[in-house]
Amino acid sequence: MELLIFRTDIKSKKKVRSLRSVFNNHSEIINWSVDLEDVDNVLRIEATTNLSEKDVIDLIQVKGFYIKTMLD
Repeated sequence: MELLIFRTDIKSKKKVRSLRSVFNNHSEIINWSVDLEDVDNVLRIEATTNLSEKDVIDLIQVKGFYIKTMLD
C-alpha cells in the first residue's frame, strides 16, 4: 500500500463531493480524504502500488482543480 499526499485548491464539501465518483470507483484507490481545515487543502490517498502520483494528478486536473505533490 502507498500513501500519496497532495496540495490542492479543493476548498469546499461540494468540491469534495464532485470527486467522490472518480475516487470511489477507481480500483487502485483504497481510501481518500481532503483536509478542508488545512491551509493546503491536503488530499491524502491510500492506494495500491499500481497507482502513481501522475495518475492522481491527471484525474484531478481533468476535473479542473490545482494539484501538486507534497514532498516529505
